[in-house]
Amino acid sequence: MSELRGALHAFPGAHGAPYGEAALPDKRQVAASFSRAAASYDSVAELQRNVGSQLLAHLPVSLQPRRWLDLGSGTGHFTRALAQRYAQGEGLAVDIAEGMLRHARPQGGAAHFIAGDAEALPLQDASVELLFSSLALQWCADFPRVLSEAQRVLRPGGVLAFSSLCVGTLQELRDSWLAVDGLVHVNRFRHFEDYQHMCAASGLQVLALQREAQVLHFPDLRSLTSSLKDLGAHNLNPGRPGGLTGRSRIRALIEAYEHFRQPQGLPATYQVVYGVLHKP
Repeated sequence: MSELRGALHAFPGAHGAPYGEAALPDKRQVAASFSRAAASYDSVAELQRNVGSQLLAHLPVSLQPRRWLDLGSGTGHFTRALAQRYAQGEGLAVDIAEGMLRHARPQGGAAHFIAGDAEALPLQDASVELLFSSLALQWCADFPRVLSEAQRVLRPGGVLAFSSLCVGTLQELRDSWLAVDGLVHVNRFRHFEDYQHMCAASGLQVLALQREAQVLHFPDLRSLTSSLKDLGAHNLNPGRPGGLTGRSRIRALIEAYEHFRQPQGLPATYQVVYGVLHKP
């Protein structure tokens, strides 16, 4: 039970509140959390691998970048996949978490591994033909700034391909916590409609923008909490409840979550946004 208490605030979910800078954690906390999770991340990153693979499949077949960027590169899984796909190009890997970069660098895949922020990319103007980012941009409060930076660093004809998360992610968890105490135990994400409006106003041509649900199943709540904690995506919301969660609240959460049980186990639903944008 103590292990479960310690993990209960580690959920990257959707609270359903209005999205804005006040809803997001300090980026230094995000970087530190993912740095600590670098060694354990790949062992529990089933969703991340599935989503990134689908994003790769969304890339235009004709695209052959001379230089590409993996933004939010993490442990480098898709950095290496991009390097294999675009063997003739030069790869750059950028992540805000130094620990992730230290973990990824010895495994190769990119010419350079760079600590950087998606809202202020450490790249020159018109320097890449592909900006690939899978499940990283949901941590950015100023998404229009991310799009502006992508437009700046892309060469004419270049492509931004991203996946992110929107409201509805881990809805089962959100509803279960609401039944217990209604406090903020999960991270907030923007609405899908916000992605639509911001991409349309970005100056980039929207080739594809869609939302797809992906569902993972777990035998029990402890398995779910442990998996999310190992990913490093802790709940760092301002106003989150402090300290450990009491036994009675844990039991109430388990009981509430059990109402969602399916034959495959306890579901954890992610609402994934896929976007492919083109710079004219």
